[in-house]
Amino acid sequence: MQVRRPLERPEAGSIPTSSGVYMFLDASRRVIYVGKAKSLRARLSNYFAGDLHPRTAAMVEAAADVEWIVVSNEVEALQLEVTLIKQHRPRYNVRYRDDKSYPYLAVTLDEEVPRARVMRGRRRKGVKYFGPYAHAYAIRDALDLLLRTFPMRTCSQGVFDRCRRRGRPCLLFHIERCAGPCVGAVGPDEHRRIALELCNFLEGDTRPVLDRLEAEMRAAANKQEYEHAAKLRDQLDNVRKAIEKQQMVSSKREDMDVIGMVEDDLEAAFQVFFVRGGRVTGRKGYVVDKVEDLETEQLVAGFVERTYLDSEVPKQVLVPVEPAERELIESWLAAERGTNVSLRVPHRGEKRALLETVTQNAKEQFAQHRLKRSSDFAARSRQLKELQDQLGLQEAPLRIECFDISNTGPTEAVGSMVVFEDGLPKRSDYRQFAIKWSQGQDDFANMGEVIRRRFQRYLEEREAGRDDPTSRRFAYPPNLVVVDGGKGQLNRAVEVMDDLGIDDVAVVALAKRMEEVFIPGRPNPIVIPRGSESLYLLQHIRDEAHRFAVAYHRKRRGKRMTQSVLDNIAGLGEVRRKKLLRHFGSVKRIRGASLDDLLEVQGVPKAVAEAVYEALHPNGASRGGDERRAS
Repeated sequence: MQVRRPLERPEAGSIPTSSGVYMFLDASRRVIYVGKAKSLRARLSNYFAGDLHPRTAAMVEAAADVEWIVVSNEVEALQLEVTLIKQHRPRYNVRYRDDKSYPYLAVTLDEEVPRARVMRGRRRKGVKYFGPYAHAYAIRDALDLLLRTFPMRTCSQGVFDRCRRRGRPCLLFHIERCAGPCVGAVGPDEHRRIALELCNFLEGDTRPVLDRLEAEMRAAANKQEYEHAAKLRDQLDNVRKAIEKQQMVSSKREDMDVIGMVEDDLEAAFQVFFVRGGRVTGRKGYVVDKVEDLETEQLVAGFVERTYLDSEVPKQVLVPVEPAERELIESWLAAERGTNVSLRVPHRGEKRALLETVTQNAKEQFAQHRLKRSSDFAARSRQLKELQDQLGLQEAPLRIECFDISNTGPTEAVGSMVVFEDGLPKRSDYRQFAIKWSQGQDDFANMGEVIRRRFQRYLEEREAGRDDPTSRRFAYPPNLVVVDGGKGQLNRAVEVMDDLGIDDVAVVALAKRMEEVFIPGRPNPIVIPRGSESLYLLQHIRDEAHRFAVAYHRKRRGKRMTQSVLDNIAGLGEVRRKKLLRHFGSVKRIRGASLDDLLEVQGVPKAVAEAVYEALHPNGASRGGDERRAS
């Protein structure tokens, strides 16, 4: 086993006294903690004092090196710290996890013809986001009301292109929920004006829309255009209903965010309400693992920093307690927004009542979270410690990798690798393998190939050095490797790792039949007690690897089955095949198309269209619409 070198204290004279960011790294050069300091020398010296909090002491014990980056001032240090924490997700920094994946109403202003849609996940540049909403159906209900007044497109790009190509609009145009930019009923500039008007309305600027509709309704009535006036009256009613759906929380038309929180010794829960124009436009919740020893003021400060790293900064943020380094954070937020930003603790009035409402939401969220013990940091630590004891490991398996094979015979065999860190899935490190072994069905050989490819890549990247940002896919070795199977798969994995010289990684196999755990060098398996936390963790990892492998296998098999009929047709390459599939939507529709239909596809020559038709109709079926009518 590899012996880890303890962290050596840097010479005091080598540490600068200026502001900066410092990073603790483990023996595998992974960043395990990021912090900022007004004086790097003064701050780092505290970590080598004798009296440390147990969590801080655990971090220093796990560290093998410390590095720092010098910046010009504290604001730059704060910005860099938040960026590095988001990039590396260090295990000893406080962790913020969304309590759910919230949907947003997004308007894609980056497209030539913008559309309104439901979006989740990472934000895209050039897209306006509104929300988040509690449920996707709430967005669709809101759009159903608003599209009657702001008839912008909501269709997918594929539907839009198909309608434009055919010159026929979809149903939404006929029921007056879309202005019809696909068929030129409105031009791109007019459609963008509708989209921008919807954005202004959703941002709380509702008065201009109400005034315009009222003025147009009166003008139509004065001209005795009563049908048009009735239509405008209905649009006005729909706009008013949409406004009523947004809860009014401030008598003033203010923009602000309100943060509520509750905490205990191990965790905390945050709720954020987004108020725009005096109305609640959305909310979001987070659960926090307090792996750092932080006071409440420091916890609130860290949450504010993390929230506004890549989010819109309002003019005012209401917080439950004054955050640590408030003036520094306000300076950073002001630089992000471009104008002054204030962090306030309200003590009376409607803002205090709103903060209490948000805090009550955080309490309810925290109570629900406590029912999910598997998400508890302390519970996960007990899981890993129990697994360490059951398997006789020298240290807790903080990083576990599990491998599985999926196939339906000698072809299309695939392998999967899933990664759990600190008892939780790390999906960014998941990997899929297309098996290259072709000498019949052999699960042992397949497992050996996957293990070899994973650790061969690790050795190559370790040899090449870690300064290259492109060579980090397999850069970190696990503490424990779990293979799905019995002694055969285990022996093959151990044999491959011995060939590669990997002797500092523990390997076990988990057999499905009796949930037995096989360990190298022991003829009999270990039977972990049913219901134990360690067995539950192993089962969870094994089931996740199996799910990931099966999903990849189905994807490859489905792709082969759906595209095989189009392979080996003269002149039909990948680009033309995609054009056909995009035009018709599926292989089944291509098969049912006439030769005339195939000739309408742009970019597919006549000779290729005829070759496709002959390949899909070997029995000499009718070649065109005229021949069908004649028959």
